[in-house]
Amino acid sequence: MKVLFAASEAYPYAMSGGLADVAGALPKALRKRMVGCRIILPLYGTISEEMRKSMTFVCNIVVPVAWRKQYCGVFEAHLDGVIYYFIDNQYYFNRDGLYGYYDDAERYAFFSRAVLEVIPHIGFVPDVIHCNDWQTALIPVYFNAFYKQKEPYTNIKTVYTIHNIQYQGKYGKELYTDVLGLPQGAESIIEYDGCINLMKGGIQCADKVTTVSPTYAKEILNEFYSHGLDYILKEFAYKLTGIVNGIDTVVYNPEDDPLIYKNFTVEKLEGKAENKKCLQKEMGLPEKSDTPVVGMVTRLVKHKGLDLVKCVFENIIKQDVQFVILGSGEYEFESFFSEMANKYPEKVSLVLGFKPELAHKIYAGADIFLMPSLSEPCGLAQMIALRYGTVPIVRKTGGLNDTIRDSGDNQGNGFTFANYNAHDMQTAVERALQGYKDKNGWAILRKRAMNCDNSWKTSANQYIGLYKELIGK
Repeated sequence: MKVLFAASEAYPYAMSGGLADVAGALPKALRKRMVGCRIILPLYGTISEEMRKSMTFVCNIVVPVAWRKQYCGVFEAHLDGVIYYFIDNQYYFNRDGLYGYYDDAERYAFFSRAVLEVIPHIGFVPDVIHCNDWQTALIPVYFNAFYKQKEPYTNIKTVYTIHNIQYQGKYGKELYTDVLGLPQGAESIIEYDGCINLMKGGIQCADKVTTVSPTYAKEILNEFYSHGLDYILKEFAYKLTGIVNGIDTVVYNPEDDPLIYKNFTVEKLEGKAENKKCLQKEMGLPEKSDTPVVGMVTRLVKHKGLDLVKCVFENIIKQDVQFVILGSGEYEFESFFSEMANKYPEKVSLVLGFKPELAHKIYAGADIFLMPSLSEPCGLAQMIALRYGTVPIVRKTGGLNDTIRDSGDNQGNGFTFANYNAHDMQTAVERALQGYKDKNGWAILRKRAMNCDNSWKTSANQYIGLYKELIGK
């Protein structure tokens, strides 16, 4: 079985969020299970010269973008046993960032068309093209419109994964003819709610639609979570399924992680205490071994639950606790946490921005990890925290609900709350702080957390089952 994994970003070449982690890890997990999976992504200008040195030129072709004919170069690289293809077009991709440009619709229309056009030229005809998020939503649309009845495409199936339904690729109808270049009469495929909606087209045209956790697959059928797409999702619910993401257990491994202060294992947890001490020192906090450290590595935006945190933060900070926060985002929350760090310098430390090395250190050095999201399609941070013995507090939504079970039954791996309510969150935090005081019980909970298997093993097997169902194997 052969799978071509099409994504707009993939670790370690291009990264802006969780999609890059998934695209960097799932193909590796599939290959370990004898699935021939290769990745295709744009050759961005942000990819370093060092990484480019390992790429080899494959070919160049011309790709249609509506009435235009655009150059497309194809490069290949091998990393960790996986073959990567890179789509080169300097005009579209030689820029300072990945997204946020006025012509993003045209850029990813070109990329989607290029993915299909290069298949006869790379010596790899997949059984399945696995597309991801709005940037590749046009692949199933173009496939059905132009390629499905032609060789060598006739037996190919398409899978479309929604990583975050909030970002749908919505544009004005004027792009239909001039940019997207779909046949006359196909307008209804990508029109929705008065505009072009690329994600809607992907949902309608793909053979299977997946999202990144079973709970999120149910939630997005509800208008509260669907950002307007619940009607189309209900229509095509028969092909929707949820498969929870895993994490890369090689990148996130406390036993040999080069980014943390001291390595440790579930059998030898002494290094966990050393990581906490060093984290407190680096972040300018008093080195108190008995004071629990709550870590947050997050985008500072409302849907991450930060309005809940803001509401009761000063109630929580009155207790014997320290907070270490890493992230950036909305001015409201950057300002609030900056104010708290200035007001409580011995209890709150904030670093604005994102530093991967510091993120690893927080996962390893904190005692508790707070993640009170309004919505969370899957979430990786809570699973990474478990890997490092840092006990999560989460709201029961999306993948948080699928991966964290409340420890009140003496079998769970964290602390949870259900209602999107600041005081319910505060109660969960206080339960965790109280639990921390029971050293024997906390040690058991920490080991239980570290023994959770959130690798890609189970998820990869579920994807393989989905692929086999599609191609009749």
